[in-house]
Amino acid sequence: MADKVKNIDVLFNPLSKNNPVVVQVLGICSVLAVTAKLEPAIVMGISVIAVLAFANVIISLLRNTIPTNIRIIVQLVVVAGLVVIVDQVLKAYAYDASKQLSVFIGLIITNCILMGRLEAFAMGNKPWPSFLDGVGNGAGYAVILIIVGFFRELFGSGTLLGYQVIPESFYEAGYVNNGLMILPPMALIVVACIIWVQRSINKELQED
Repeated sequence: MADKVKNIDVLFNPLSKNNPVVVQVLGICSVLAVTAKLEPAIVMGISVIAVLAFANVIISLLRNTIPTNIRIIVQLVVVAGLVVIVDQVLKAYAYDASKQLSVFIGLIITNCILMGRLEAFAMGNKPWPSFLDGVGNGAGYAVILIIVGFFRELFGSGTLLGYQVIPESFYEAGYVNNGLMILPPMALIVVACIIWVQRSINKELQED
Protein backbone atom coordinates (compact mmCIF):
# COMPACT_ATOMS: atom_id res chain seq x y z
CA MET A 1 0.00 0.00 0.00
CA ALA A 2 2.86 2.36 0.87
CA ASP A 3 4.49 1.70 -2.50
CA LYS A 4 1.20 2.45 -4.27
CA VAL A 5 0.85 5.78 -2.44
CA LYS A 6 4.49 6.61 -3.21
CA ASN A 7 3.98 5.82 -6.90
CA ILE A 8 0.89 8.03 -7.02
CA ASP A 9 2.89 10.89 -5.50
CA VAL A 10 5.73 10.30 -7.97
CA LEU A 11 3.26 10.50 -10.88
CA PHE A 12 1.10 13.43 -9.78
CA ASN A 13 3.33 15.73 -7.69
CA PRO A 14 5.12 17.11 -10.80
CA LEU A 15 1.77 18.29 -12.13
CA SER A 16 1.43 20.83 -9.34
CA LYS A 17 3.41 20.92 -6.08
CA ASN A 18 6.73 19.91 -7.67
CA ASN A 19 6.23 21.08 -11.24
CA PRO A 20 9.59 21.10 -13.07
CA VAL A 21 8.90 24.43 -14.82
CA VAL A 22 7.11 26.65 -12.31
CA VAL A 23 8.56 25.22 -9.09
CA GLN A 24 12.01 23.94 -10.07
CA VAL A 25 12.31 26.51 -12.90
CA LEU A 26 13.72 24.00 -15.40
CA GLY A 27 13.14 23.82 -19.15
CA ILE A 28 12.29 27.51 -19.46
CA CYS A 29 14.15 28.00 -22.76
CA SER A 30 11.84 25.72 -24.75
CA VAL A 31 8.81 27.35 -23.11
CA LEU A 32 9.92 30.61 -24.70
CA ALA A 33 10.71 29.04 -28.05
CA VAL A 34 7.84 26.72 -28.96
CA THR A 35 4.70 28.22 -27.39
CA ALA A 36 3.79 30.94 -29.89
CA LYS A 37 1.35 28.37 -31.30
CA LEU A 38 -0.57 25.65 -29.48
CA GLU A 39 0.17 22.76 -31.87
CA PRO A 40 3.98 22.77 -31.53
CA ALA A 41 3.57 23.19 -27.77
CA ILE A 42 1.45 20.02 -27.62
CA VAL A 43 3.81 18.08 -29.86
CA MET A 44 6.86 19.18 -27.87
CA GLY A 45 5.13 18.22 -24.62
CA ILE A 46 4.24 14.74 -25.88
CA SER A 47 7.77 14.28 -27.22
CA VAL A 48 9.34 15.16 -23.87
CA ILE A 49 6.96 12.79 -22.04
CA ALA A 50 7.97 9.92 -24.34
CA VAL A 51 11.71 10.61 -24.19
CA LEU A 52 11.78 11.19 -20.42
CA ALA A 53 9.64 8.15 -19.54
CA PHE A 54 11.65 5.69 -21.64
CA ALA A 55 15.01 7.25 -20.78
CA ASN A 56 14.17 6.88 -17.10
CA VAL A 57 13.31 3.20 -17.60
CA ILE A 58 16.47 2.46 -19.58
CA ILE A 59 18.76 4.21 -17.11
CA SER A 60 16.98 2.49 -14.21
CA LEU A 61 17.57 -0.90 -15.82
CA LEU A 62 21.25 -0.07 -16.39
CA ARG A 63 21.89 1.80 -13.15
CA ASN A 64 23.82 -1.01 -11.44
CA THR A 65 26.09 -1.60 -14.43
CA ILE A 66 26.96 2.00 -15.37
CA PRO A 67 30.42 3.07 -14.11
CA THR A 68 30.05 6.20 -11.99
CA ASN A 69 32.64 8.19 -13.93
CA ILE A 70 30.79 7.83 -17.26
CA ARG A 71 27.17 7.90 -16.08
CA ILE A 72 26.47 11.36 -17.58
CA ILE A 73 27.81 10.23 -20.96
CA VAL A 74 25.61 7.12 -20.85
CA GLN A 75 22.58 9.22 -19.95
CA LEU A 76 23.27 11.59 -22.85
CA VAL A 77 23.64 8.70 -25.29
CA VAL A 78 20.32 7.17 -24.17
CA VAL A 79 18.49 10.51 -24.42
CA ALA A 80 20.07 11.28 -27.81
CA GLY A 81 19.02 7.92 -29.21
CA LEU A 82 15.43 8.40 -28.06
CA VAL A 83 15.33 11.97 -29.41
CA VAL A 84 16.45 10.74 -32.84
CA ILE A 85 13.63 8.17 -32.81
CA VAL A 86 11.06 10.80 -31.81
CA ASP A 87 12.35 13.18 -34.48
CA GLN A 88 12.02 10.52 -37.19
CA VAL A 89 8.50 9.57 -36.03
CA LEU A 90 7.44 13.23 -36.19
CA LYS A 91 8.89 13.64 -39.67
CA ALA A 92 7.00 10.55 -40.79
CA TYR A 93 3.62 11.22 -39.17
CA ALA A 94 3.49 14.91 -38.21
CA TYR A 95 5.71 16.63 -40.74
CA ASP A 96 4.16 20.11 -40.40
CA ALA A 97 4.61 20.08 -36.63
CA SER A 98 8.14 18.79 -37.09
CA LYS A 99 8.93 21.73 -39.38
CA GLN A 100 7.50 24.21 -36.88
CA LEU A 101 9.59 22.77 -34.06
CA SER A 102 12.68 22.69 -36.28
CA VAL A 103 15.83 22.28 -34.18
CA PHE A 104 13.97 22.36 -30.87
CA ILE A 105 13.18 18.63 -30.97
CA GLY A 106 16.92 17.97 -31.16
CA LEU A 107 17.48 20.31 -28.24
CA ILE A 108 15.44 18.02 -26.00
CA ILE A 109 18.84 16.40 -25.43
CA THR A 110 19.93 19.50 -23.51
CA ASN A 111 16.69 19.89 -21.54
CA CYS A 112 17.78 20.05 -17.89
CA ILE A 113 14.54 18.35 -16.77
CA LEU A 114 15.64 15.13 -18.44
CA MET A 115 19.16 15.10 -17.07
CA GLY A 116 17.89 16.11 -13.65
CA ARG A 117 15.38 13.23 -13.42
CA LEU A 118 17.82 10.66 -14.79
CA GLU A 119 20.45 11.66 -12.25
CA ALA A 120 18.16 12.32 -9.28
CA PHE A 121 15.59 9.54 -9.70
CA ALA A 122 16.26 6.87 -12.33
CA MET A 123 19.80 6.20 -11.06
CA GLY A 124 18.42 5.24 -7.64
CA ASN A 125 15.02 3.64 -8.32
CA LYS A 126 13.44 0.64 -10.01
CA PRO A 127 12.04 0.79 -13.59
CA TRP A 128 8.32 1.17 -12.78
CA PRO A 129 8.66 4.12 -10.37
CA SER A 130 11.19 5.61 -12.80
CA PHE A 131 8.67 5.31 -15.64
CA LEU A 132 6.00 7.03 -13.52
CA ASP A 133 8.47 9.76 -12.58
CA GLY A 134 9.27 10.31 -16.25
CA VAL A 135 5.61 10.47 -17.25
CA GLY A 136 4.77 12.76 -14.33
CA ASN A 137 7.58 15.25 -14.91
CA GLY A 138 7.06 15.16 -18.68
CA ALA A 139 3.35 15.81 -18.18
CA GLY A 140 4.08 18.63 -15.73
CA TYR A 141 6.30 20.23 -18.36
CA ALA A 142 3.73 19.61 -21.11
CA VAL A 143 0.88 21.17 -19.11
CA ILE A 144 2.80 24.43 -18.75
CA LEU A 145 3.68 24.44 -22.46
CA ILE A 146 0.05 23.88 -23.41
CA ILE A 147 -1.28 26.60 -21.08
CA VAL A 148 1.27 29.13 -22.34
CA GLY A 149 0.70 28.11 -25.99
CA PHE A 150 -3.07 28.37 -25.55
CA PHE A 151 -3.02 31.97 -24.32
CA ARG A 152 -0.26 33.12 -26.67
CA GLU A 153 -1.96 31.81 -29.80
CA LEU A 154 -5.45 32.89 -28.71
CA PHE A 155 -4.56 36.49 -27.92
CA GLY A 156 -1.63 36.82 -30.32
CA SER A 157 -3.22 35.33 -33.44
CA GLY A 158 -6.91 34.90 -32.63
CA THR A 159 -6.67 31.19 -33.42
CA LEU A 160 -6.30 27.84 -31.67
CA LEU A 161 -4.63 24.93 -33.46
CA GLY A 162 -4.81 27.07 -36.57
CA TYR A 163 -8.60 27.53 -36.44
CA GLN A 164 -10.08 31.01 -36.13
CA VAL A 165 -11.60 31.35 -32.66
CA ILE A 166 -12.17 35.08 -32.22
CA PRO A 167 -15.19 36.02 -34.39
CA GLU A 168 -14.68 38.23 -37.41
CA SER A 169 -17.27 40.61 -35.97
CA PHE A 170 -14.84 41.42 -33.15
CA TYR A 171 -12.25 42.57 -35.67
CA GLU A 172 -14.85 44.59 -37.52
CA ALA A 173 -15.70 46.28 -34.20
CA GLY A 174 -12.06 47.28 -33.72
CA TYR A 175 -10.47 44.28 -31.95
CA VAL A 176 -6.78 43.81 -32.81
CA ASN A 177 -4.58 40.81 -32.08
CA ASN A 178 -1.94 41.49 -29.45
CA GLY A 179 1.34 41.18 -31.33
CA LEU A 180 3.28 41.18 -28.06
CA MET A 181 1.82 37.77 -27.20
CA ILE A 182 3.75 36.00 -29.96
CA LEU A 183 7.09 37.48 -28.87
CA PRO A 184 9.31 35.38 -26.53
CA PRO A 185 9.20 37.85 -23.57
CA MET A 186 5.45 37.30 -23.28
CA ALA A 187 6.04 33.60 -22.60
CA LEU A 188 7.96 34.61 -19.48
CA ILE A 189 5.12 36.87 -18.36
CA VAL A 190 2.55 34.09 -18.84
CA VAL A 191 4.77 31.65 -16.94
CA ALA A 192 5.12 34.24 -14.17
CA CYS A 193 1.31 34.47 -13.96
CA ILE A 194 1.09 30.67 -13.72
CA ILE A 195 3.70 30.69 -10.93
CA TRP A 196 1.70 33.35 -9.06
CA VAL A 197 -1.55 31.36 -9.34
CA GLN A 198 0.15 28.11 -8.40
CA ARG A 199 1.85 29.54 -5.33
CA SER A 200 -1.37 31.23 -4.27
CA ILE A 201 -3.06 27.82 -4.29
CA ASN A 202 -0.12 25.91 -2.71
CA LYS A 203 0.70 27.96 0.37
CA GLU A 204 3.62 25.69 1.30
CA LEU A 205 5.52 26.93 -1.75
CA GLN A 206 5.44 30.53 -0.56
CA GLU A 207 8.66 31.88 0.87
CA ASP A 208 8.59 33.45 4.32
